[in-house]
Amino acid sequence: MTLYDRLADLPLRVDSETRTRHQRDTSSGFTRATTVFELHGDGSVGRGEDVTYDREDHDALAEIDSLVPIGEFTFDEFSTALDDVDLFPTTEPEQPSAHHYRRWGIESAALDLALRQADTDLASALGRDRDPVEFVVSTRLGDPPTADRVEAILGQHPDLGLKLDPTSDWDDELVATLADTGAVRLLDLKGHYVGTTVDQPPDADLYERVIEGVPDAVIEDPALTDETRDLVEAARDRISWDAPITGIESVRDLPFEPRWLNVKPSRFGTVESVLETIEYAHERDVTLYGGGQFELDVGRDHIQTLAATFYPDAPNDVAPGGYNLPDLPPDLPGSPLVPSAEPQGLEF
Repeated sequence: MTLYDRLADLPLRVDSETRTRHQRDTSSGFTRATTVFELHGDGSVGRGEDVTYDREDHDALAEIDSLVPIGEFTFDEFSTALDDVDLFPTTEPEQPSAHHYRRWGIESAALDLALRQADTDLASALGRDRDPVEFVVSTRLGDPPTADRVEAILGQHPDLGLKLDPTSDWDDELVATLADTGAVRLLDLKGHYVGTTVDQPPDADLYERVIEGVPDAVIEDPALTDETRDLVEAARDRISWDAPITGIESVRDLPFEPRWLNVKPSRFGTVESVLETIEYAHERDVTLYGGGQFELDVGRDHIQTLAATFYPDAPNDVAPGGYNLPDLPPDLPGSPLVPSAEPQGLEF
């Protein structure tokens, strides 16, 4: 029985849908908006977060009364019914990835509701344990880049790991300073981002600087060009992939067999795709770790729940949301995060 088979036949009753809009400034210099879908049924509420990045796409939801199928289903029947729903009925989203993001927001709400109606939680339904979750803190270093943000984070919790986004204006001195902290676990080159505020074009000098300068860090999402290919190939055991990963086929299409993968469930769209990709990776001894999308509400719980269930000891980019604020609040929790003793649904 596959992981998804264990969830597919969960009974699900959906009586109505409501939504809540969230918005907050972030440490990466942009204002984040998300929408939480709340599915009501049989006295319970299931919640999931649509992490579509463009605020215009969230604004358009105000014009739509309801998106979700109403009635009684199995969870798999509900997912199948969503195949026929236009999730952006008034206008196409700004970015194609938004289709997956909204689908995940609704499907995760439906799974949360089905689990609650069955008086259980994700790990129990899958026959798995939940363990404390190790996490790293993801941050950018400003313009011009400095180590100030890193020092502020490590000043609160010196033992935390970091995930950083190198840019072409990182110099040798900054790289050495960061390496000396011993905290850098992941370096995200963002070589597959196009048309975003965090685009980083392929830069062979930068790749060489960070691959050699921080030799223990996992290198995420390099772009392969004539200038960068040899550098990336030489470090292939340290290479991870994030933005390209949307399901099993995307893993098979990678330029070489991966050793690391970042699992962001919203990129996959469906619960089935997330779970089958996790199984596929585990069968091939690929190290998985969780990733976030600047979730502002329940979506953060959900990525922490997946991490606790499948890859708790990895360098999970699932830190509590306070670490994403422009000014770090005092008394942020350290790693690991301990799951609640009696969860329901997708609660962490």
